[in-house]
Amino acid sequence: NPLTMSEAHPDSDTGETVSPRSPRFGQWVAFLAFSIITLGAAVEEKNTNASSGTALTNQRWAIACSAITFGFTAIMVGLHFHPVASTIVVGTKIEGAVILVMAAFWAGTVSIVSDARHGLAVSSDGDVSNGNLYYFSWAGFVCSVMLCVSYLRAVFGVDVASEIQNRSARLSLWSALLAAELIVMGSCANIFDQECAPRTTEAVTFCQRTKFGIAVGVIGTAFSLGVVGMKVATSQAPFLLEFVFAIFLVILNAFGVGYLTSPNGPGKGLGNLYYFSWISLLSSSMIGLSCFQDYKGGADADAGSSENTTDAEHKPGEIQVEPLEASDDV
Repeated sequence: NPLTMSEAHPDSDTGETVSPRSPRFGQWVAFLAFSIITLGAAVEEKNTNASSGTALTNQRWAIACSAITFGFTAIMVGLHFHPVASTIVVGTKIEGAVILVMAAFWAGTVSIVSDARHGLAVSSDGDVSNGNLYYFSWAGFVCSVMLCVSYLRAVFGVDVASEIQNRSARLSLWSALLAAELIVMGSCANIFDQECAPRTTEAVTFCQRTKFGIAVGVIGTAFSLGVVGMKVATSQAPFLLEFVFAIFLVILNAFGVGYLTSPNGPGKGLGNLYYFSWISLLSSSMIGLSCFQDYKGGADADAGSSENTTDAEHKPGEIQVEPLEASDDV
């Protein structure tokens, strides 16, 4: 009998019980929508703004990545509606390979689209010039990561979020901070190369704040990478060192947000620098708050333990008898 959309069967390769309609079907449909919007916006932007040289090559590459992603995603969505074909793809290594390829292509697309040098979604000032292209390329990248996580959890039983959480406390927060600091550093470096190179007329304050943004990114990346490295290698990092790093980065990123996103700063417009400066501040603040809660919890536990020890010295029901002092009359 032909399979129906409600039937399920165990996959011979992975052992997963596979239904013709993947639990990731909604994510595939969303990925398809993001691909269509990104592809259309990239083509229109290329036709509107004439470029040459490296910028033109990167624009074509972004369009090619979007087109390839759209083609593969459309095929995957279409296969979900065919009862027999879906059983060959859903929950199998084929789906995993397609997801991996799409994530790689989309990472390249985001890096090109959000780079001001390529003249696509971001202007030379770091502002978002094409909202559809910028936001939906990032949405597609996030969707590809979610597909990877969902596939690993369903097929191999690997819960990435739980694994990171169990590996060490705050590892996911430090990893997010590391990624955000890298983007802040790269964005400031790109803006400095374009706007503050020799023979430019940019204000001195603007270029000084751009240099400060590069310094913030470098320091934040170094500190975050050190903590992440220790947590991955040994499953822990010295608590005092982690707490001091977190407090320092909160202060540093607070100044970074203030200087970079002000009217005279390079991140005043909505773009990578604006968003990830704030993400860096929020991530470091959450790390500092988590460290403080752990410290407070440990102090409360020590206080409770000392009280229990004191109470244990006097067993309930015992009558405390004071020793009689020797009397001179006896």
